[in-house]
Parts: sequence; structure tokens; C-alpha cells
Amino acid sequence: MADSILRHSAGDHLSHKAGWLHPASFSFSRSFNSSIFSALTTNMAPHEGLVHPKEYDIKDSNVELIGSDIDHRVKYNSAITEPAWNNGNIGKEPGLFIWRIENFEVIPWPKEKTGEFYDGDSFIVLYSYKVGDDKLGHDIFFWLGSKTTQDEAGTAAYKTVELDEFLHGAATQHREVQAHPSDEFLALFRHYSIRSGGVRSGFTHVETEGPKEVTTLLRIFKNPGAGRTIIVHEVEPTWQSLDDQDVFILDKGEKIWVWQGKNCSPMEKGKAAQVVNDMTLAMHVPVEVISQLESRNKIIVDLLGGRDVTQLSFQANRPGRFHKKENESSPSSSKLFRLSDASGQLTFDLVKDGPVCRTDLHGDDVFLYDAGSRLWVWQGQDASEREKALWLKVAQAYIRRLQESQTDSEAPYTPISKVVQGYESPAFLKAFAA
Repeated sequence: MADSILRHSAGDHLSHKAGWLHPASFSFSRSFNSSIFSALTTNMAPHEGLVHPKEYDIKDSNVELIGSDIDHRVKYNSAITEPAWNNGNIGKEPGLFIWRIENFEVIPWPKEKTGEFYDGDSFIVLYSYKVGDDKLGHDIFFWLGSKTTQDEAGTAAYKTVELDEFLHGAATQHREVQAHPSDEFLALFRHYSIRSGGVRSGFTHVETEGPKEVTTLLRIFKNPGAGRTIIVHEVEPTWQSLDDQDVFILDKGEKIWVWQGKNCSPMEKGKAAQVVNDMTLAMHVPVEVISQLESRNKIIVDLLGGRDVTQLSFQANRPGRFHKKENESSPSSSKLFRLSDASGQLTFDLVKDGPVCRTDLHGDDVFLYDAGSRLWVWQGQDASEREKALWLKVAQAYIRRLQESQTDSEAPYTPISKVVQGYESPAFLKAFAA
């Protein structure tokens, strides 16, 4: 990465059109290639997705919809105050609060469904916790399902910023995507479930097709990263999805089957029993539990299309980031960048390549900290309005640059979090070497 990848003339001003930076406002160093230029200056056309159903591309900036037509509609519908933030508890009491985006509105998610998410939706999750005797810390996560729509994603991003403002700018903001949730997000839930489906939002819609024959396969496994969270994830209903290490629930409509892998844990078995109990409350169907160690476990393989399969052991990658253990990035892989206009030019410079310390941060600028498995943005209290306005566009451009420089890169799914000086979250402080 070159020492300086983004520059802005001292005599120029930032030109905006519908919230976008005008290309003429920038000149770039040689190593800041055209892909990053495009990431900062190319305007998406979210209104096109309102004519034909269009899913949100996670690789697009999570806030590039702000300032678009969607943004204006959200503002119109939100009016002066947002009822979701004014229930008497938000910002005043510790706890976990969850909302789903429904038709541009922020709708409280039922307490009994805590930890349950749908791939066609976008959610906002607020975790408020005590700091000392009379202060609250806040983490706001906006979660984007793999099939969420542009309008849902745009509303979630906008409303996250609005909630942060409601909390006086003291919250840490996080972007979470279905395939790669952070350990901090997963730690909020005793059980974390991903199911297919979604809710109507605007003119686009994610629906589950009317089942001709129900065949749903759920995989249940422990979070391979930090924490004791149990994951329930819908997977492709085929025998090739089976794995000796986990528990699977096969819903055939007229009957529910539970397949216990020979190396599964008691926690996974217990969660499967809970899920099946919830399923049978809604539909009274017979349930049969089969261990992989039983000879009749071939029934499940046959039901999943493996009548000709003779193998006795199964292995399949877990979905998303769960297919491998999330290793803590070593300090040597860390990089620290500074976004500053102190010289009269807006620059994005590499400050440190290696172990990073909190003393490397200065309150008059914005810093981007690449910790390897996630990206942190630290906003100094005295950062300029221009630096504050651009930090997330620059973070997204940085991630796109990483994507292009790596083979089969998962960079677009990297968790992005922003903290403000004086309100740093425990996770942010833990990420530093000292």
C-alpha cells in the first residue's frame, strides 16, 4: 500500500451530488488504482431495484445508499422522531434490543425470537452495557442477510446512524454480514439461527416458494471461534451437507428427523431438541432421532438423495466464516492508516505496518486500523468534519483494494466497526497490542 493513496487539492472543495463525491475533486497516487477510484466515485442506482426485485450486493458499500432516493424515502417515513428509539428504555437501560426493517420502518423483534435471523432481511441490534456506576456503553450492529434487498440494507444503514445520533454519538457502529458475523456479535446470543425467508420491504420481496414437497435441512454446531454460541444454519438439503461433527434436523413436512453425527457434542444435541420442540409446537408431526452410529442412519442419507452412497463417514464445510476457526490476527499483520486534512490536502497514509498501540492514535484525525480479520475506524474527538464524513467511504475503498489484491478474497465480508475517542468499546481496546 503506498504511503498516500488519496489526495484532495487545498483549493478545491468536496463536490457532492446525491451524497456522492465528484470525480473531479480527487487526484490519486499511482498505486491507488482505478478500482478504488470507482469505489469512491461510482454512484449505484438503487432506484432500479424498485422496479425489478434486486438483492443487495454485500460487496457494495454498506452506506453508499445514504443520500440516494432510498435515503430520502427513509427520512420521509421516519418523520421527526423514530418511535423505536423512544420507548423509554433506549439509551437509559442496559440490555439487548433488536429490530427488523419492514417496509422502511424499524419494527421491534419479539424477545422470544432473540438470535433468530432470516437471510432475506436486515436487522439492527443494540447492545447497551454499564460502564462504571452511572454510564452506559453502546454497540450498534446492522446485520445484512445474504438475500436482503437494497432498500432494506439502505434503511438499516441510515437508521444505525440515526440511532447513534440519538445516543449522542457515543456508540460503536458495526456492519455485520450473514456469512461472516464477528465474534462480538455472536457473543450476544446464546443461540444464533439463520433461516431462509424474509419480509416485504418497499417494492422488492424475498419469499419462500410455496412448498410442493417440504425438504428443509438445518445444521447445528458450536461457534468455532470464541464463545459458546450454538449456531443453527439452514443448508442445502443434500447428503453432501452432512458432517460427522454436527447435528442435523431434516424437516420433510410430514415428519421431522434428527441425525446426530458420531462426533457431535451434548450442547449440539440439546439445541437440536429445543429447535425440534419449537417446530412441533407449530405443527404436530412425528419426530425420529437417529445416531450416525446406528445402522439405520442410512435412512437420512437416502432421504437426502444418497441412495447409492456407501460411505460411512461425512465431512462438509460449514457455511460462511464458520468453515474454519477464526484465528486472532497477530500484531505483526496489523496496519494503521491515518485520514487527515491537516496539511490542507486530504490524505490517507500508512502510519505503521506491524504492532499497533493506542499511543499511535491522535485525536485530531481519523485512523483506520486493519487488524487482519476485521477493520476498525477510530474517530478522534477533534477530527474535521471532512474527515468524519469520508471515513466509511475510505474504509470501503480500502476493502475493495484488498479484494483485488488477493485471490478468492473474502475481504468484502470483513466486519467494519467505528469507535469514537473516549467511547472505545472493550473489543476495540482488546484489539491493540498495548
